[in-house]
Amino acid sequence: MTVNIRTEMLFPPRLISDLKDLRGDEWRALVERIAGLKETDADTLAFCLMMIRLGGCLTCFSGSYRFMRGCYLCAQQAVARYQGTDEELLQLYERARHDMNRYLDYLQGRADAPPSELAEWLTSEAPEPFDPDLE
Repeated sequence: MTVNIRTEMLFPPRLISDLKDLRGDEWRALVERIAGLKETDADTLAFCLMMIRLGGCLTCFSGSYRFMRGCYLCAQQAVARYQGTDEELLQLYERARHDMNRYLDYLQGRADAPPSELAEWLTSEAPEPFDPDLE
C-alpha cells in the first residue's frame, strides 16, 4: 500500500462535493448546498464537524490504515457505510450545525462561556439525534 501524500488529519472541505452520490436525494441536496458555500461559512464548518465525528478523524494518526488510505476514501466509506437512515444522517448534520453555531457565538462574544460539553462534542462520533424543538 502506498501512502496518500494529500491526506489531512481532519476532514477537508474540498472533499464535500465528492460525497453527493453516496446517499439519497435529501443528502445530495445538502451536499450540493454546502459545496457551494465558502470554506469559512458556518454551515461548511458544521458539515466538516459532522464528517470529523462520523469518520473518527480525531483518532486517525500518521501510519494508521485510515491515514494511509486518505481522507477521500475514508470519508466516502464513512458516509456509504453509515447504518442509519438518510434522515438520521441529516440529523447528525443538524446537531453539528447547532454545536458549531453555539461555539461560534462564544468566539464572537455572544455567549459568556463555550459550550460546557465542548470536549465531548468534538470527540463524539455519533451524537444523539438532534431535535431543535428541545433546545
